[in-house]
Amino acid sequence: MVSKVTVAFVFATLLALLVIGVAAFSGRGTWYYPGLGACGWTNNNGQYVVALNAAQWDNKAHCGAKVSISAQGRSVTAEIVDLCPGCPYGGLDMSPATFQALGNLNQGVLNINWNYA
Repeated sequence: MVSKVTVAFVFATLLALLVIGVAAFSGRGTWYYPGLGACGWTNNNGQYVVALNAAQWDNKAHCGAKVSISAQGRSVTAEIVDLCPGCPYGGLDMSPATFQALGNLNQGVLNINWNYA
C-alpha cells in the first residue's frame, strides 16, 4: 500500500521538475555588452551569459542558473549573471557571443524560447 507521504513526495518532485526543468518561456531576445552584473560577477562579450528580465528576477534567485535558449532553428546554453530591468516578461538580454549563436547582431532582436537547463 502506498502511503500519503510517498504520494505527496512523488507529486512534489514531479511538480518541481515541471517548474524548473521543463517550463518553457518565450519572449524578446536582445543583446548587450556585459560587465559587472547584478549577480556580482564580471563577465565579457565572449562568454555565454544572459541578463534575466525583472519580472522573473526573484531577487537574485536565478543567479548562476543555466538556460537553454532557441531561436531560428538554433540553440545555445548560457548562464544568468545579470538583471535586465527593461526586458519584458520572458525576455533575455544576451552577451554578443550568446546572441551570435542564435543570429546576427545586426538583427538586434530575436523571438526566443527558453527554459532552465
